[in-house]
Parts: sequence; C-alpha cells; structure tokens
Amino acid sequence: MCAWRPIGVLWIGLCAMLCATPLWASCAPQAATEIVELGEVRLAYQSVGREQDPAVLLLMGLGGQLIDWPDEVVSALCRQGLRVIRFDNRGIGLSLWHGQPESLPSLEFQALRYRLDLPVSAPYGLRDLAGDALALLDALQIHKAHILGASMGGMVAQHVAALAPQRVLSLTLVMSTSSDRGLPPPDEHVLRLLARRGATDYEQRVNQQVELLAALGNRQWPTDMQQLKEGAEQSLARAGSPDGIRLQLLALLAEAPRTELLHRLQAPTLVVHGTADPLLPVMHGVHLAAQVPGAQLRLIPGLAHRFQPAFAAPLLAAVLPHLRAHTQPASLAADWALRLPLHSRAPFAL
Repeated sequence: MCAWRPIGVLWIGLCAMLCATPLWASCAPQAATEIVELGEVRLAYQSVGREQDPAVLLLMGLGGQLIDWPDEVVSALCRQGLRVIRFDNRGIGLSLWHGQPESLPSLEFQALRYRLDLPVSAPYGLRDLAGDALALLDALQIHKAHILGASMGGMVAQHVAALAPQRVLSLTLVMSTSSDRGLPPPDEHVLRLLARRGATDYEQRVNQQVELLAALGNRQWPTDMQQLKEGAEQSLARAGSPDGIRLQLLALLAEAPRTELLHRLQAPTLVVHGTADPLLPVMHGVHLAAQVPGAQLRLIPGLAHRFQPAFAAPLLAAVLPHLRAHTQPASLAADWALRLPLHSRAPFAL
C-alpha cells in the first residue's frame, strides 16, 4: 500500500497513479453484460472503465445492439478516462419491453400514412427511448454524462438533451438527422433493403442483413462479406426478434420534425456526418448542426452509414477533442481522492 501525507493535490495524483488500477487495465471491451429492471423495460448494458470516471452513454441506431459499437471505439473512449456505457434499446438484443402489445400496427399501412403526411400509429416513440436512457443513468447513479448517439440513436440523444439538459455534459450526434421532411430522401436501393422484414428462414434473414450492411457502407472501400455475415449471425444468435426492429421503424415514422426542439438545446453539441451517407445524405447533418445553437459540424469525406474500419481514426479524431473539451479537469483530482483508502482522506492544502 502506498503511504503518504496530505501535502497537496499533486501528491494525491502521483499516489493514485502509482497505487491504483491502471486506466488501460480497466478498458477491455469484453465487460460482463448486466441486466437492470426499470419498470416497463428490462435493459441489458455493459459498463467499460472505472466507475468514478465521467460517463459517456452510447445510443445505438435502428436494430443495433450494444455489440454493434466497435470494440476499438469503446476502448479508445475508455482510454480517454471515460466510463463507457452501451446498452440494448427496449425490445432489441437482450433488452425487453414488458408493455409490447400482442399485435402491432401494419408497418406497410403506417408507411403509406407517412408518405401521405397523415398521423402514424406507433406503440412507443423516440421520446420513450430517451426516457429509458435516463432511467438507466438513474439506476447506475450517474447524474451527468456525455451523450453520444448514432443514426436513430442520435435522434434519441436529441430528446435526452431536451428532457434533461442539466444532465448532459456534451452531445455528439453521428450520422443523424433533424427529421425535417424537406431533407433529401434515402437511396432507393437502401430503402428497399431496409423495408424487407418478412423473412422467417434463418439463412434468409442473415443474407438480408448482410446485404443491407454492405449497402450502408462505402463501396469504394473493401467490404469483408464474411465478416459482415459473422456479425449478422452473432446478432441473430444473441437475440433476433424482428418485432423490436418493426417497433423502432414505427417510432421513426411517427416522429415529428425536431427543429423547434433543437433550437432549445443547451448542451455543447458536435454533429459528425459522412459525405457518402446513402441513408441520411450529408445535408441531414448540415441541417441538424444549423438548428442547434453553437453546434460544431465535422464532415468526414467518404464516410457512409456504417462503422467501417477505414473511418475509425477520422471518427475518433472528430469526437475525442469534443469530449475532452467538456470533461471537467477538476473532477480528476476529486476522483483520485475518492479512490484512496478512507483513512487517507485527510484535509489537504493546495
């Protein structure tokens, strides 16, 4: 054990570095999956990093599970001194929604109503998913966190920042949108692939998922189809109920444009978007950033709508400075003090 006298903040930091568990030792992304009951939902989550570090909550997009966040991204965030929390949205992966109705509205009929600009019926909305995210933070006793959402997760993140502005250290929106109806539509081929939800045969479901993932990427970069197939098989083996994705699609169709909501956001906001996005073309990111007061915009040349290895470095180069800029350095000294044995927490002089 490290013995010390209370002679200042610098000594506390030195002692912490010598005695404590090294930061990198706690950043292995293969953390245990935990389950928490939160009323009408049961959420599966992973927490990577030290509990006393500032938290970043990752919100995944349509149909995505927590395992779809690249491990190298999770580790990189953790090595910045962040506690990384990723989870399955309700009805996706290992998470459940206890209130799911026995019969769901027809996705095809509701899509038609959407095209006719008529109200869409959805059992829950994106605001409800934002409530789930805040409830998870409550369960983990995290008062404030960085919020980082991708695609649909970015839309949910916008609701989180509007519902609880005092709890958001920073907001990062990756390949997301304001849902304004005047923005460019998705690529027709991608839209057709996304709408295919009737397959019951396992191999057909795997092949459909692989084809969709390939189409969401930038075809100018090599695509490892076998790797995509293994990822699709892993997701289906972990939990592959199509109802969860259908419910999310209904929630997306029912979502109103968030322009007025975005004007009210207070969190420091970064919008990251790719110039080759086939699902949400680049103007979605440009428009989104323009609606949030003080938001920064980072466009990544060639990035499409999938986490491809070639774009890991530019994505992290865009996101990490934003997170660092809005993580209070003073919290580190307090965290070091809290990690010392109780008998060592004596008053100290600056």
